[in-house]
Amino acid sequence: MTHANHRPTGQQDSAGRSAVSSDAQPAPAPQQAGTTETLQTVRDADGQVTSVVRRTLLPGGLRILSEQMAGVRSASVGVWIAVGSRDEEGALHGASHFLEHLLFKGTRERSAMDISVALDEVGGEFNAFTAKEYTCFHARVLDTDMALAVDVIGDMVTNSVITDEDVEAEREVILDEIAMHDDDPDDVVHNLFALQAWGDSPLGRPIAGSVESIESMTREQILDFYETHYRPATMVVTVAGNVDHDAVVRAAEAAFNRNGFLERTGTPVLPTITDAADPVTPGSRTVTRSLEQVNLVLGVRGLTRNDPRRFVLGVLNTALGGGTSSRLFQEVREKRGLAYSVYSFSSHHDVAGLVGVGVACLPAKVEDTLTVVRAELARLAAEGITPEELARGKGQLRGGLVLGLEDSAARMSRLGKAELVYDRLMSIDEVLEAIDAVTLEQVNALAAELFVQPEVLATVGP
Repeated sequence: MTHANHRPTGQQDSAGRSAVSSDAQPAPAPQQAGTTETLQTVRDADGQVTSVVRRTLLPGGLRILSEQMAGVRSASVGVWIAVGSRDEEGALHGASHFLEHLLFKGTRERSAMDISVALDEVGGEFNAFTAKEYTCFHARVLDTDMALAVDVIGDMVTNSVITDEDVEAEREVILDEIAMHDDDPDDVVHNLFALQAWGDSPLGRPIAGSVESIESMTREQILDFYETHYRPATMVVTVAGNVDHDAVVRAAEAAFNRNGFLERTGTPVLPTITDAADPVTPGSRTVTRSLEQVNLVLGVRGLTRNDPRRFVLGVLNTALGGGTSSRLFQEVREKRGLAYSVYSFSSHHDVAGLVGVGVACLPAKVEDTLTVVRAELARLAAEGITPEELARGKGQLRGGLVLGLEDSAARMSRLGKAELVYDRLMSIDEVLEAIDAVTLEQVNALAAELFVQPEVLATVGP
């Protein structure tokens, strides 16, 4: 079990993959319960179908999406729940992640050992993670074992017992996990950066919770959180690989119909989140640690998840610090030898976002490193990027997108993210067209807007 790394990456969470052409449909009218729709059909240059995406909406609100892929023998299964650390009020800080751990501990039908054995004995891969806005349980198996994977995960998320003994045992595991992340200066500096940017709020807090919140959380609180948030209308089942959609739907209906789960109605009333709508709070925070290096994160307010300029930001981010040809890598590492690790990133949430630079350097080089990074950000704001950097940025995004969706697990993940957090499922052609449509003027205008804002700085080291 892992929780989602809070460290943002420089790549976009893009959706969609096709070969040469796709019959991508525009955003449809709301789907009727009990029906199935074809969202995308992808063909190669010869007109042969290589992938089909279908979506079924069950009467209880459970959404089932599948992508039938040609030429593979695997099936990747994901169950996505629309709850994460951003949905937690103060006393429940870390509840989503705590619950993720507990659902592996046993159900009314399977012990923890049974859950492990079920996937191990067919050679499957099985894990889960918690993010700020969702939780995901996922498995990758042979295509013939798809129904088994759906059944095991469905049993876990709908039928868990959550005993007092399991809560106490897993409490210690999570405290160890928090300690492990506290020992990693890169984790600490990104947590510190989020805390400075968004304060003591759901977005500003670590996903795993704090020592205080985990120590004080009760079984009753966790059980109530489970029963409140784990409902058919908040869940999405996604399967990709050598699968038939009707078979996926049958497996999901059987797996999720335990104890009348699919008859549960309604969606939870989430806490009112105001922190994300407020401006990022500029300033600096420092944690002193006895380390050989200093870890820095310097950034500003960015874009929200569905901002139409997110592809523009992807190109800008790539030019700034997305690879070995980027400005930061060349200036900070290659030309000046100030740091071994330097990169830029963008993180996107529903109504909030950040853009930043991460660096690890020797203590004696901190001031010079910050001077160079700030100078590069100021130069970007004043002058923008070059046509050559624009072309390289587009090429890097295109290649990363296509290569990143070569297996069934990546396809499964893009279905889940598109359904839960993006406005719709984009085909690869639409994404590539959006990248290609980015202009030099758009990138430079965005750079001029972003990198004149007051900065947020987090520092961890001696």
